[in-house]
Amino acid sequence: MNTETVTRWMHACAESISEQRDYLTQLDAAIGDADHGANMTRGFTAVEAKLDGLEDGTTPGRALIQAGSTLVSTVGGASGPLWGSGMRRAGRALGDAETFEAPDLVSALDAALNGIVELGAAEPGDKTIVDALAPAVATLRERVDAGTPLPEAVADARAAAEEGMRATIPMQARKGRASYLGERSVGHQDPGATSTALILAALERTVAEES
Repeated sequence: MNTETVTRWMHACAESISEQRDYLTQLDAAIGDADHGANMTRGFTAVEAKLDGLEDGTTPGRALIQAGSTLVSTVGGASGPLWGSGMRRAGRALGDAETFEAPDLVSALDAALNGIVELGAAEPGDKTIVDALAPAVATLRERVDAGTPLPEAVADARAAAEEGMRATIPMQARKGRASYLGERSVGHQDPGATSTALILAALERTVAEES
């Protein structure tokens, strides 16, 4: 995998999130500010433009750092800073290498998770991005360590993210705007966990196409 892999992944994210913009907004209307779909669409559209303008020779790590910085500067609410921090951490984990392999992808996503946890002070069960991303990263590491081919490993990680996403429905939010609702946040799927599952699904498609 290389910089083109990262660029294709970000394009796939932008396409998927744009397609699901209204759904994400609907989810956020129930427990947030009703702007998650618009914010994430604006952010990943800006990421597409930024990455399309990268100079030749940009490394995968640098591309992810650029993507993260763009999300921070263009996405309102909590998701921009959180995913922006995560992408930048992932980029730094990849370093200056021109290519990366499956274990490097695991390390990058683990670094992204750590960045999001650190900034958001969230843990599994808080009804946030973490509820989808943490099981995805754990599953990917387990599958890669077991020698599972990367497309299958990422597919399993995406499935774990979706399972974590659905698991937020009965949770009471303990972080972010949704936490202000208390028990009224129960029964609603977290929009941040939902967009996270879309990001993992975009990665799955990208890896499958490369294989």
